This record gives sequence, C-alpha cells and structure tokens, in this order.
Amino acid sequence: MITGTLIHPELLGLLATAGHGSKILISDFNYSHGPRCGPNGTVVYANFAPGVLGSPQVLEIIASVIPIESAAVMEPMEEGPYAMTSDPPVWAEFRRILGAQGFECELERIERFAFYDAASDDDHCLTIATGETGYYASILLTIGAIPPPA
Repeated sequence: MITGTLIHPELLGLLATAGHGSKILISDFNYSHGPRCGPNGTVVYANFAPGVLGSPQVLEIIASVIPIESAAVMEPMEEGPYAMTSDPPVWAEFRRILGAQGFECELERIERFAFYDAASDDDHCLTIATGETGYYASILLTIGAIPPPA
C-alpha cells in the first residue's frame, strides 16, 4: 500500500527507472502525444476529459516525488491564431508549484519546434498526457540528482 501523493503504478515504475538528466513531459490537451514521443519514452494517458486532471495538478504531484534540475515551456507564437502578448496564465501556476518544491530557476522558454525536439530526444523517458485545455500548458522537466546524505 502506498501512502504518498502519487499512487499510479505505471508512473511510479517509470519514475523509478528514470535518472539524473531524464526528461518528463507533462503535456496539455492539444499536444501530439504519440508522434512526438522519443525513442526511449512512454506515454501515460491521464487525459480523461477536457479540463480533467490538468497540467498544474500533475506537475504538483510529480514535483513532490522527483528532484527537478530544469523546467522548460513552449514559447508562445507571436503571430497567428495562437499568438499571445503575455505569458500563458498556467505558467504562474507552474512557477508557484515549482517554487513550493524549492525549484529556484526561471522557466526556460523554447521555440515551438525546438520544444518538440527537446521533448522527443533520447533522454525523454515519459510523457504524461493531461486534459489541460489551456494553450502553451505543457512543461518539460529534467530530473535532477538527489544530494548525498549530510
């Protein structure tokens, strides 16, 4: 019996086999999960319905069980139907959640196609598909190292 905040058996197993430098993508509703999964990655579908189990909820749980070295988001387009003039609202939630876990770096902004490449390279081990409906609400985490005992 598990008493922590993460009780999903498949996710626990995948996180247990990941190590320092492995990448985890928490993807939003619009992300192309299957085609953009790296050669060593697994997709876990937690997208039950639009808006159900959003990216911030998943990030909060994942951030409570792994050390995070870096976090990246897809830079919004400057023109076109998905253009944004300010940061997507969900990024404030990402910052709050990561800060509560002691992560002190800023979110790295990566251009759209470079983000797809980073989220599907050889170090990508896991994509968690969410029902998050907000634009630019995917976050790419790099697992950090656990410090030695004091």
